[in-house]
Parts: sequence; C-alpha cells; structure tokens
Amino acid sequence: MRQFSACIEWLFARDGDAFADRIRLAHEAGLDAVEFWHWTNKDLNAITAAVAETGIAVSGLVAEPMIALTNPANKEAWLKGLRESVTVAQRFGASVLIAQAGDDLPEFSRAEQREAIVSALSAGADVLKGSGVRLGLEPLNTTIDHVGYYLSSTVEGLDIVDEVGRPEIGIVYDLYHSAVMGENTREVVGDRIDRIVHLHVADHPGRNDPGTGHIDLAERLDWLYAQGYRGRVGLEYKPTTQDPAAVRAVVKSLGG
Repeated sequence: MRQFSACIEWLFARDGDAFADRIRLAHEAGLDAVEFWHWTNKDLNAITAAVAETGIAVSGLVAEPMIALTNPANKEAWLKGLRESVTVAQRFGASVLIAQAGDDLPEFSRAEQREAIVSALSAGADVLKGSGVRLGLEPLNTTIDHVGYYLSSTVEGLDIVDEVGRPEIGIVYDLYHSAVMGENTREVVGDRIDRIVHLHVADHPGRNDPGTGHIDLAERLDWLYAQGYRGRVGLEYKPTTQDPAAVRAVVKSLGG
C-alpha cells in the first residue's frame, strides 16, 4: 500500500489552533506521516511532543535558509543552514530535506547559475553523507505560482542531480508543478526514478484536492510506482474543506 504524508502547512489548519495540533488531527484522520516547510518559525518542542504522543512520522521539511542557490555568494550561508536543518531532520527522524534553486538572476547567465547550484549541492552532499537524510531539489512551475524561478524543468533538475553525482542529492518531483508546465511524467522522468526522493501532489486548476481538477494524478502515480518509486506521496494541496473525511477520500483515490 502506498504511504502518504500530509503537508500540514495547509492540511488540518484551523484558526486559533497551535501548529502542533495539526499533527494530532492528521493522526486522527488516519495519516501516518506529516511534513511541513520552515522549521525556524515553529515550536520544535511542541512538535516533538505531538510526534511522541501520536507516533506519527515526520517525512520531510525544508532545508533553511531558503536563499537562492543560483547566487554563488549564498553558498556558505546555505551550507551552514543545511547543517542545522540536518540536525532538525534527525531529531524528527525525517529522511528528506527539500531545497529550492532560487530565482533566475539577471546578473548571472544560466550557465553560471547552474554551476552555482551544482557547487552548492555537491558541498551539501558532504554535509548529508552518513546522516540518513537526502536532499531533494524541487522544480516549480513558473507560469502560475513561481514566476521568475530558475528551475521549471524536471529534466534539467534531473540533469543537475546527475551532474552532482551523489546519492545524497535527488529531486522532489511535484506532479502539480510538472503538469502545469505541460510535462509528461513518463517522458521527463524516464529511467531516472531513483533520483526522486519525494513526491508532491495537488490538482489543477486551483492547486486543490486531487480529484477537483484535470491532472491524471492516479495514473501518473501508478506509473511512478511501477518504475520502482517507494517513497511517500506528500499531500501538498490547498484543501477545499478541512473535513478529515475529504483527506481520507483523497488517499483512497490515489491508491492508499
């Protein structure tokens, strides 16, 4: 059975509730894992307590600081933050850290920016070595949600990972962003399934619950699992309702 992870930045969010309460709500809804974005703005002790209370897993979080890897001047600050992020990930038993490439910067050529990304990730692989944590570089769509972002192509993301050539570094493959960019999953992933460290799903238009739009998410997931993907699927969508039954229905519809 496929395993899913609720992105509690959006799912189980209720006005006035503490962030850690979303972990309890996810557990009550039958989820066995959660993920979130920034860790520096959260009560880590409260999250630790909720995780211990529920036994739920933390699948991943963002590697901070979220600064542009496309700018070579940011490398050392990013590596310092990565070391701290690895410690937090290990605290929660999370196996994935998520990184973003940053904006396409006009003061550098595309080649220079790509070289900066590869350099940062290569050094980051040394930080990650032996930690039990992998880093996923995430391509994002540049037509709706992330105009001006450097990395909109899954193929280029995978090419960057191959250029780094380290098992600690892969990509987060977000089926929503990929579909918005008009990509065909089979064509862009090809035989490089082992470079995917984590998946994200949402439907389009709206970036809402799977099943509310026109992306063939179940079919794409079927193919990815048939190729050997065995990680979790992150439910990173803007829910149209906070009813736990709706989340359970999404999980069922996607093969959970």
